[in-house]
Amino acid sequence: MAPRKSASASGRKSAKAGGKEFTVGAVADFTKEDDISAYREMLLIRRFEEKAGQLYGMGFIGGFCHLYIGQEAVVVGMQLALKEGDQVITGYRDHGHMLAAGMSARGVMAELTGRRGGLSKGKGGSMHMFSKEKQFYGGHGIVGAQVSLGTGLAFANRYRGNDNVSLAYFGDGAANQGQVYESFNMAALWKLPVIYIIENNRYAMGTSVSRASAQTDFSQRGLSFNIPGIQVDGMDVRAVKAAADEATAWCRAGKGPIILEMLTYRYRGHSMSDPAKYRSKDEVQKMRSEHDPIEQVKARLIEKGWATEEELKQIDKDVRDIVADSADFAQADPEPDASELYTDILA
Repeated sequence: MAPRKSASASGRKSAKAGGKEFTVGAVADFTKEDDISAYREMLLIRRFEEKAGQLYGMGFIGGFCHLYIGQEAVVVGMQLALKEGDQVITGYRDHGHMLAAGMSARGVMAELTGRRGGLSKGKGGSMHMFSKEKQFYGGHGIVGAQVSLGTGLAFANRYRGNDNVSLAYFGDGAANQGQVYESFNMAALWKLPVIYIIENNRYAMGTSVSRASAQTDFSQRGLSFNIPGIQVDGMDVRAVKAAADEATAWCRAGKGPIILEMLTYRYRGHSMSDPAKYRSKDEVQKMRSEHDPIEQVKARLIEKGWATEEELKQIDKDVRDIVADSADFAQADPEPDASELYTDILA
């Protein structure tokens, strides 16, 4: 059976955002432990990014810095469906992906500040971090380039005969890059086990989807290659998990690639230098008040009696302690020795 076109099985839809509705459909059944774990993981990403923004403003982080605030449910929900050996690759808005993959907050923050204890030894910065141990292949600064690399990871899995799946994350802006469709073609031709996750946060830098894309339903971008697509409420971690389960099962069954369009939203600008004047404050506030992924889980935990306000405050405190420790480490850790410039250079 082919995957559903969209995650709209329930027929219910939420309010419009950026000219497009969230599709609310199939959701995974979460236990108390699932919801508490998702709450903690999303909160860790949120607090980490808030601290990274603070350190950037203080001058401890240089260059570009793209924050993931608002989009936390996407990567946390997807990660819940993965098994050991599955691979992840993404673009430059990558801090949240690394934390969800299990990479240490200290290592990520120290890389942001260019210190020796960073995951790329202080040489990669915000956009170029990797972990072979966690099967995380970056972090890439070239828009859309990671899609072809993620397709290559899937080719390697097919060649080796395992049932591992690769996840290639990219945004609505990168979805208009030509190499994306070259990758779609080869993945479909060879039935590669790759999930293309389009994080549609409504704006490619400062350009809205409607101004840049003739086809604004990104879940349908693979139709000419016979790649099925699912449109998902990317602000609901349960909806993401349900779609992730369906997509991973599709790939592991040898049926080829699949597209997941995650309807999500970033609260901050494209990067720290972006004042985001292309949208209104009311639009951002509406998204925060009606669709925030963390507040949804918090409300559900309290409503079901699975957690009290005090217990959730303790989780927040524990997360803040982890983030504060990572920030202290990232400021105190020494910079890499000059000789480090020549290590890991292959060409």
